[in-house]
Amino acid sequence: MTKTALITGASSGLGYEFVKLFANDGYNLVVIARNEEKLQEIKTKYPHINVTVISKDLSEPNAINEIMTEINNQFITVDVLVNNAGFGLLGSFEDLSIEQQLNMIQLNVSSLTELTYRLLPDLKKSKSGKILNVASTAAFQPGPNMAVYYATKAFVLSFSEALAEELKEHSITVTTLCPGATKTNFSSIAKVENTKMFSNAMSSDVVAKQGYQALMQGKRVVITGGLNKVGALAAKFLPRRTAANVAKLVMKEN
Repeated sequence: MTKTALITGASSGLGYEFVKLFANDGYNLVVIARNEEKLQEIKTKYPHINVTVISKDLSEPNAINEIMTEINNQFITVDVLVNNAGFGLLGSFEDLSIEQQLNMIQLNVSSLTELTYRLLPDLKKSKSGKILNVASTAAFQPGPNMAVYYATKAFVLSFSEALAEELKEHSITVTTLCPGATKTNFSSIAKVENTKMFSNAMSSDVVAKQGYQALMQGKRVVITGGLNKVGALAAKFLPRRTAANVAKLVMKEN
């Protein structure tokens, strides 16, 4: 029986790269993003599989309820969940709008958590369910001038690692992808494209492929890029204050 993967943030960037990887392996897809036109293009591009398009803004509090209603009405069983949708903003906590930062928490944390919870019954039925949560190397240290974003990704990593341990008895694997700077539209939305961190950004197809392979192998955490691995390891041993200062430096403009 053909399996189904649900991918959030599927219309561009890493999400779209995941779409290609799953489609090429013959998975049916549930693709979720705000841009319905881009989602419909995915459906047209892959006529050999079933592609269900759900256009939703996951920063809206009721979005997950509406998504679950659509999935249940179409009797779709999800075997693989890819929580990819998310965004960040560069700027000091007090200067950024509180509405934008609360939307970030809703999208990066609350919607990811709720969607995972609501789909767990399906994943258990699969007996080989898989979850891929996209975090970031930001998860490993505090991030001045992107304080809320870094904090949301720390949540994703901690939550995912704990969930991986809880769900192993149900044969469900949970993989956390922790990329560093990646060439997607994230950088322009977050206004970080001219920072030191993004001067050597990895291509999104390479990052997605590494995440996909780790997911299929049942790995718990994958950090993409050699320098990113070194940085994540260093953050574990540096004093938290020092790690925060380093993060602040790399977010400065060139």
